[in-house]
Amino acid sequence: MTESAGLSGVDAKRAARNVSVLMLASVISKGALYLWQIALSVLLGPSEYGIYGTIGGMMVTAASVASFGMGLIVIRDVAREPQKAGQYWTSMLFAQTLLALLAYIGMNGFAIGYSETLRGFAALAGINLFIDLFGNMGYDLLVAREKLVKTSLVEIVHIFLRIALAWLALTAGWGLLGVYGAAILTGALRSFALVGLNLRAGIRPEFPFDWGTAKPLLINSAPLALSAFLTLAYNHSDKLLTTGILSERITGYLTAAFVINFGVIELLSVSVLVAAYPLLSRYYDDGRNPFFGFMVEKLALYMILVALPMALSVSILADRIMIPLLGEAYAPSAGILRILIWYTGITIVGNVFSQGLLVQNRQRRLLLIRGSSLALNITLTALLLLNWRDPRGAVIASIIGEILVLIMLLKTFRALGWQPKRIAISAARAAVAVVPAALVMLALRDQFIALPLLGGLSVYIGGVVLTRVLSAEDWDLIYRLASTMPGAALIGRFWKRNVDLSW
Repeated sequence: MTESAGLSGVDAKRAARNVSVLMLASVISKGALYLWQIALSVLLGPSEYGIYGTIGGMMVTAASVASFGMGLIVIRDVAREPQKAGQYWTSMLFAQTLLALLAYIGMNGFAIGYSETLRGFAALAGINLFIDLFGNMGYDLLVAREKLVKTSLVEIVHIFLRIALAWLALTAGWGLLGVYGAAILTGALRSFALVGLNLRAGIRPEFPFDWGTAKPLLINSAPLALSAFLTLAYNHSDKLLTTGILSERITGYLTAAFVINFGVIELLSVSVLVAAYPLLSRYYDDGRNPFFGFMVEKLALYMILVALPMALSVSILADRIMIPLLGEAYAPSAGILRILIWYTGITIVGNVFSQGLLVQNRQRRLLLIRGSSLALNITLTALLLLNWRDPRGAVIASIIGEILVLIMLLKTFRALGWQPKRIAISAARAAVAVVPAALVMLALRDQFIALPLLGGLSVYIGGVVLTRVLSAEDWDLIYRLASTMPGAALIGRFWKRNVDLSW
């Protein structure tokens, strides 16, 4: 019997369903949002898009202060003890409202160093810190109880409505003012819907305020909050520094490439890890259950198998992707994306171990890792931008910092069931399998873009099979999970393994 048999039938079906729901929701909502970001870059032009990207970096960093890392702690703890949902909700209401006020003041204080136009839009965009607060609380409580279908529907409707209203505002000539106005209005509707879903399920804030719940939540969240702040500051420092050192127009080129990077991370990494998080939290069992380490290993292997061909294909075909999408005005973005995509690949692998450390309640270690990488990244970014005067310097600095993060995560993470030697062998074999795929893409890169993509992917999949990247145990686990997904009967007609499917 393989270690994958340690997963119960109910949890297997739940995990497969959650991944399917979140992946579908991500494809629909995030896909629409990224297409909109691409369209927005064309509609605004590099200079205004640079303002938009700079404010976006400020917003997500300020949002990490407002949320204070509580969401992941609440998901973890409520997944284990659902009866405490109301107590956690009350604690978040009190703490995050005050933190949002501090974040808004800090964000606008930081914006003083930029142009008057950027400062004005930053003040307007920051209103969403308060509006999104309530929606994010509702979202976290729903995810903790694995109510993902309705949650995903709300997210999809929110994104499409936001795009529609922003489009109408732009066509009416409102520019960035209309874009931020649409975000505020649709954010309010999203918060109303997500809070309403919890209230209908009987989940309500429990008063009076329980300091016994809030205190450990704040203590456990504090290092995670600082780590999240450092991570986001690290991720967006290139845009913030590029605007200050070079220009808003150059930041527009960098932002366009960053949109592709962010979309890949959201679709291939975040959606999967969010779906797996409650399951990992339940099976951790204070470190006594080897299934936890086993699942982290398999998630890391999945990310490696996806990251290698993704980074390679985008790097080789960057100009074939960016110029048709955004036009010649964004031609410099292709050179940025060609390097940035490797940062993306490293990040989605490292995210698995960050999630694992969080489940182990080792937020302080994450804080140390992110703090070290941020200091290195900011120093290198400033030096390269000042001396090279090229936005690719910021990207190179980010890659060096992310490599440092991954090395420290790998040296830090330990768990029963986690076998680093086994995944190292699989990663090495995957690297071998990707070499002929690279040669095929290089040979076909001047053809219609589908040819190098499909040709390279086909060769890569064949290489993965021939080099035995996946062990018999890996195939057993994939087969078990496939048997729990919609369409399992159809899959079973063409693929059969001698595996016990009793769970």
